Amino acid sequence: MAFIDYYKILGIDKTASEKDIKNAYRKLARKYHPDLNPNDTEANKKFQQLNEANEVLSDPDKRKKYDQYGENWQHGEAYEQQARAQQQSRQQSYGGAQGFEGFSSGGEDFSEFFNSMFGGAAAGGGRSGRSRQGYRGQDLNAELHLNLTDVIESHKQTLTVNGKNIRITIPAGVENGQTIKITGHGGPGVNGGPAGDLFITFSVANDPKFKRSGNDLSTTFKLNLYTAILGGDITADTLTGKVKLKVKPETQNGTKVKLKGKGMPVYKKDGEFGDLYITYEIELPTNLTDKQKALFEELSKL
Repeated sequence: MAFIDYYKILGIDKTASEKDIKNAYRKLARKYHPDLNPNDTEANKKFQQLNEANEVLSDPDKRKKYDQYGENWQHGEAYEQQARAQQQSRQQSYGGAQGFEGFSSGGEDFSEFFNSMFGGAAAGGGRSGRSRQGYRGQDLNAELHLNLTDVIESHKQTLTVNGKNIRITIPAGVENGQTIKITGHGGPGVNGGPAGDLFITFSVANDPKFKRSGNDLSTTFKLNLYTAILGGDITADTLTGKVKLKVKPETQNGTKVKLKGKGMPVYKKDGEFGDLYITYEIELPTNLTDKQKALFEELSKL
């Protein structure tokens, strides 16, 4: 697996603060986001690398291991465990008299450990009998930006992750901030180990007309004064099309009506939907003619 310099990817140095990392990631993520570069494979690759770099460097524990072990940072704990085991073995062999210095003298045993872990010893070099232990690949995180209309029904979409196209199904009704796992599509394993997983977080943008609350939607409808007073038929928008409604005479401003089953699909429950709530906002007429004003004055006297 090719080494990626996460600091270089984010354009920061190794002394960068958490705030510096956050600001650098946000700035570059906006620049290379797939929505702004739909047909640019290089931009998509850069965006995935930015996510990977941010995921590691924004986590103090992961960043510490990355700074210490570089490309093999994921196996830092394994190094330390093996080092402790080697030290304990040495102490037992020498009666515990030499302590840690007994383990690391000359650096030979420590190098031997690294070679046995990552296949550094060449065949015939005296260590060909050592087993090469496989390690699971790194889990990757990605963010997929969608509109509310994109999650009305399930559909397939192709993502580019680490230069590979992955076709996933976006479930109907998925919510903003929800994460799904794609098994085996993370970073490649080491020494024949299994690949990591890919975690996709959905970022569902607010709709300019419909407000979502769980599975329910709400919206407003501007109702003219005459229809509000006399009643009548109107045509209102839903996420899936238009519907005709009957307005009762003398409808008051702020009246709310419920359209059952016209909300969002319920996640992973086929055929189940939330409701749509429409609130009437009565518009007062403007630019009245003299005749209209006279009629309103006559009404006011009755």
